Amino acid sequence: MSVVKLTTENFEQEVLQSNQTVLVDFYADWCGPCKMMAPVIDEIAKERADIKVGKLNIDEEMEIAQKYGVMSIPTFIVFKNGEAVQKDMGAKPKAAVLEMLN
Repeated sequence: MSVVKLTTENFEQEVLQSNQTVLVDFYADWCGPCKMMAPVIDEIAKERADIKVGKLNIDEEMEIAQKYGVMSIPTFIVFKNGEAVQKDMGAKPKAAVLEMLN
């Protein structure tokens, strides 16, 4: 599955109303660690058909980032049944991101 670009318009449908677990990557285009994590997030999206993976640009969607307390990027939040159940920040190995999904 490919990565879904999340916006104010589709966040509720794609994340909060999803019947799948959703991994959301809060990022910005100018963020070095975010760029390092991009291929990892893409890999996870391709390998894990059981989850949905979305990316949310905090510069374009500041309200959503503020709502979920995103203070530094990259921040990864796992949503299940419309609730944020896991949150972690910073560049990390793929295994650490996958661990959040368990």
